[in-house]
Amino acid sequence: MSVEPWASPQDQAAAEHTYRPHSLPSQDQEQERHPDKQCLDSFWNEVETIRQGSGEADLDHGRRHSRESEDGDQEEQWLTDAGLSTLISEDGEDVDKAVLLSTLTRAQAQAVQRRLDSYTISRRQKNKTPPRDVRDIFDSPISAVSMRKCSMTLEHQRGAAKEEFLITDIAYCEQAAIFLKQAKFPQNNTQHKKEDGTLPRVICPKCRLGVTRIQDLSHADMKKVRQLALIDMTALCDILEVDVKRHKTGKRKIPESTLFGVPLATMLENDQKLKPNTLIPLFLQKLLTFLEKKGMDSEGILRVPGSQFRTKVLQENLETNFYTERFSWDDVSANDAAALLKKFIRDLPEPLLTAEYLNTFSSVRGQSNILKLRQKLHMLNLLILLLPEPNRNTLKALLEFLSKVVSRERKNRMNLWAVATIMAPNLFLHKAVPIRLTDGPEKGQVEKAADVMRLLIRYQDLLWMIPNFLVSQVRRLNENSNRRYQFYDRRFKNLLKKIQPETREKPEKIKSERQYIRSPANGKGKMRRNGSAVFPDCALYEVGGNIGEHCLDPDTHLLDLYNSNPTGEWIIRVKSYGGRAP
Repeated sequence: MSVEPWASPQDQAAAEHTYRPHSLPSQDQEQERHPDKQCLDSFWNEVETIRQGSGEADLDHGRRHSRESEDGDQEEQWLTDAGLSTLISEDGEDVDKAVLLSTLTRAQAQAVQRRLDSYTISRRQKNKTPPRDVRDIFDSPISAVSMRKCSMTLEHQRGAAKEEFLITDIAYCEQAAIFLKQAKFPQNNTQHKKEDGTLPRVICPKCRLGVTRIQDLSHADMKKVRQLALIDMTALCDILEVDVKRHKTGKRKIPESTLFGVPLATMLENDQKLKPNTLIPLFLQKLLTFLEKKGMDSEGILRVPGSQFRTKVLQENLETNFYTERFSWDDVSANDAAALLKKFIRDLPEPLLTAEYLNTFSSVRGQSNILKLRQKLHMLNLLILLLPEPNRNTLKALLEFLSKVVSRERKNRMNLWAVATIMAPNLFLHKAVPIRLTDGPEKGQVEKAADVMRLLIRYQDLLWMIPNFLVSQVRRLNENSNRRYQFYDRRFKNLLKKIQPETREKPEKIKSERQYIRSPANGKGKMRRNGSAVFPDCALYEVGGNIGEHCLDPDTHLLDLYNSNPTGEWIIRVKSYGGRAP
């Protein structure tokens, strides 16, 4: 079995050095485990800057307009987002709900049933007609083979302390249920070790169908991924007893601006008129590119504040001249540009992590029930999938930049803790959403706020993967949708056959021997024995069958892919890039 380590060679070497027996921790190791005094001071300076910039009155006004959904409304919105609105509508077709529900695991189905029961109770209290009973539909338990596989895998990993294994073949909620069930056994009822702050090496075993990333699937399939991810995250939070109540933000007046305070979707829509297929705002692209060229080696970048007067003048100049291409970055200092970056993020009318999921992001570190790093990564992975596309792409560009800053630590004196403590307030403190990050002892406030940011920066490549179990559920969902006519009565099926006779041809059998796909004729490609071609601008796509469109991993075993989707087609074409250059 091949594995993919999600850590750089430097991180792996550091991890090995950390776990060397009978060695005293060095000063660098202590800084990696916990934030030092300089990080603590920088954190509170950043919080104070945010409060002064927004004003306490604005914070109180925003929190008054931010409210939790009323009883019943939240469950109704949840069922709609999960693609299950037909469960509470009188005119919904049984086919629509049966297709989605047939792909759910036991824990996922139980989470849906809890939301439906809560909705029913709240509607009865309001003297409204309750939805139809659907308990007979939830009859799709996870297979015993998968349960045993996950149980054996978790048992095998129990003693591994130096590295974490991330299993994506089994639903995250099912893994959490197995872990909690095993923890109740007397022989496994050992006291958990307190985290020392170090981040271990994470290994993700690859399946034979390769790794699927967010940008690899079509928009239609990604919509289904988000619905299934919402169900799995809710089931996971139910098992871990994590509060996932979402907040609604009231309508806020959009300032007459072109850059700061503009919703991401609006800015991106305007930028795509100038540069089609761009994924993040053009201003953010220019700003990050400038900081990578001029500020990466600047000592204390992001921590050292820029001049407030120069920053204000620079912002006004950018608002006026950025889109006219009359603005010059030559005289801009790196610290002023870094201050603009943080201001751009916190001035967004809605948090970058969205008002709905901001508190859920923060609860990844704040909840005592989430003990394992594996469970934290599970939560963050699902939350990333739930973000709107503009927010997710913008967050990825920001995290890639922050990772580059950390990689130049020897020159800029900004380690992972320093970058995380500086950026956490800008992402987690927003005037539109009440946040609980500033509760508790002073040092605990910083660690809880920065630790989530630290995980996002260190494991970003892993978090932007689509788990294998979600891809499998999407395939089953598409297969059931293609066969949905079987749910209709016989007379309606006969009518469909008369209107649209079956003309689909049966696929030809693939030969058992290894299939080779030739690379382009210019010779830049290189053959792989599993049938894939390595070429910088081309990729092999899986189209049709039980998937909409899927950009394949170079390590995909094509015979296994055929067995998984025999009616799909394989197409080689040029990759489409958006946003910043790859």
